Amino acid sequence: MKFTIRRKRAQIFNKVTEWLKMGHSTKRVILFLSLLVGVCTGIAGLVLKTFVEEIRHLLTQGFDESEMNWLYLVYPAIGILLTSLFVYYVVRDDIGHGVTKILYAISRKKARIKPHNRWSSIVASSITIGFGGSVGAEAPIVLTGSAFGSHLGKRFHLPHNMIMLLVGCGAAGAVAGIFKAPIAGLVFVLEVLMLDLNMASLLPLLVTCITSACVSYAFYGTESMFAFSMDKAFSIDIIPGCILLGIFCGLVSLYFTRSMNWFEGVFASIKKKWMKFVLGAVVLGALIYFFPAMYGEGYDVINQLLDNASASDIMHNTLFYGNDNNLLIYLGLVLIFKVFASTATNGGGGCGGVFAPSLFLGCIAGFIFANIWDMSFSLSTGSSGFLSTKNCALYGMAGLMSGVMHAPLTGIFLIAELTGGYQLFVPLMIVSVVSYLTINIFEPHSIYAMRLARKGQLITHDKDDAIFTVLNMDSLIEKDYKVVRPDMVLAEFVVVISKAHRNI
Repeated sequence: MKFTIRRKRAQIFNKVTEWLKMGHSTKRVILFLSLLVGVCTGIAGLVLKTFVEEIRHLLTQGFDESEMNWLYLVYPAIGILLTSLFVYYVVRDDIGHGVTKILYAISRKKARIKPHNRWSSIVASSITIGFGGSVGAEAPIVLTGSAFGSHLGKRFHLPHNMIMLLVGCGAAGAVAGIFKAPIAGLVFVLEVLMLDLNMASLLPLLVTCITSACVSYAFYGTESMFAFSMDKAFSIDIIPGCILLGIFCGLVSLYFTRSMNWFEGVFASIKKKWMKFVLGAVVLGALIYFFPAMYGEGYDVINQLLDNASASDIMHNTLFYGNDNNLLIYLGLVLIFKVFASTATNGGGGCGGVFAPSLFLGCIAGFIFANIWDMSFSLSTGSSGFLSTKNCALYGMAGLMSGVMHAPLTGIFLIAELTGGYQLFVPLMIVSVVSYLTINIFEPHSIYAMRLARKGQLITHDKDDAIFTVLNMDSLIEKDYKVVRPDMVLAEFVVVISKAHRNI
């Protein structure tokens, strides 16, 4: 029965494919598919965000903010346990490190991504983050979008370079949809995935990004993801402070990257899955119990810092609650331990990415830097030549993303679109570029690429090597040649030539 339904579905799909291809150029087919990928990624992002928000609301509503809650010890462990069981018994495949998987698929599998990634990453990351996993939903949704592009390209029997373009469209649409940031989605693909694209490829990417963003606009409105109102405009005297903030963000990015690699190595050295789960659950539960700001993606904390919320609102359910003077100490500890919470989530069996942790830590880093700057030089935010703590938090988000992902343009445009802070473009550029240059001294690859680079599997950033990913080597190697011997007579030689496919 299932085979019959599957065969009929395949026949219908093949008829639609032939109809679309009939009388239409490849360029038109690609544009249509890029539009379809944009719709799929936009809807997938909505589903993921809705699941995460509903699960979190169901679990945490009614918590008393003035007291520590023991459920913060339990929820994350349940989340990564359920995710582990789902992956082990249902998916039966590794779905972690979404962007790294896309890079590997591009470099080694000719952009072939397994079909189950169209839905498995959504389910797994929803459970993980909804129950408190300290990771982001963006990398799983990027993998989901790329899987849609890969699947459609394969269904339409497109050449490898066109499938790669659709994979890029899926990744771009995912970023554009979940953040409502179409330009950032486009730049992310060009900067992080580093596909060998040309000007003709930009139009499909734009179509996907705009379509996905419009789907989000239709359901969530056109307002920016983070509410932000600028306290002070850019002026020339803040440039030294922006440069120092960029260096600080680069060093924090270096700490985040190397600490995550070290802790991932600890999990990799453990062979038994149940021991990985125990270690991840204990570390994650303990950190969230003492620092509830690490619960989930942390976007509520970002909104609070950008909105100048009270210290008590930020330090709810902690030992620091009610003592506003300890806010910087609390945020400093979060800045140090967040990387271990994120790594424990994925290492213990959860599913998520580093997009949200980068934004979260960047906001905190900028906030701390602004306060230390003011205290060190005894200047108030109103009379100093530097920015307000709110503006600094914004710059820190761009700086951390630029450093961790080695993507300064993505950091600049994403933060500008997330907050509507286009008037602060110049300081965003300064902090992002300086952060990138700082970490690039110590780490040549992004956190996504370094796992593949160590194994010699990352070739998408080398254009001379990357060309081999779109070539079919079997088609270039002759296997049906005819043998010619030195002692052949002319008649035998004529027979061989008549049967051979060579013309030389």
